[in-house]
Amino acid sequence: MDASEFLRMFSYDHWANGECIGAMRAASSVSADSIGRMAHILSAQKLWLERILGHPQSLAVWPTLSIDDCAELSEEMFPAWRKYLADSTTTPSGLDAEVEYRNTRGEAWSNRVEDILTHVLFHSAYHRGQIALQMRAAGLTPAPTDFIHAIRQGLVE
Repeated sequence: MDASEFLRMFSYDHWANGECIGAMRAASSVSADSIGRMAHILSAQKLWLERILGHPQSLAVWPTLSIDDCAELSEEMFPAWRKYLADSTTTPSGLDAEVEYRNTRGEAWSNRVEDILTHVLFHSAYHRGQIALQMRAAGLTPAPTDFIHAIRQGLVE
């Protein structure tokens, strides 16, 4: 994928996170675990962008955030990813660049930017699915966040 395709996918991801947050807000009572998973989705996005940019980790991988905190972090992360993707098209190595980092266990790793971006998107979808399952099990209505739904509604270009 090139940067413009990743931008489209991150646009979808931002929309889906917003829908999920909206469904949690609308629910009569959503579990702390569901909110924690959304916080994890967004903190992981921040962590991976920080790794790509060579910045220190600024947020716990599993932070304790409120739904409102999650909404704020979501609104912070999408413009940050959009800027990164716009800037990545101007660097010689772009999405093929290798990112060296240490994981939360202190282990040294190296991955291509493109693989990290793909991971971030799949990771978010995986945990949104868990949130939807938890909400259904509690008798609540989760947000429909399927990609094709967003396309059919004209919500992602």
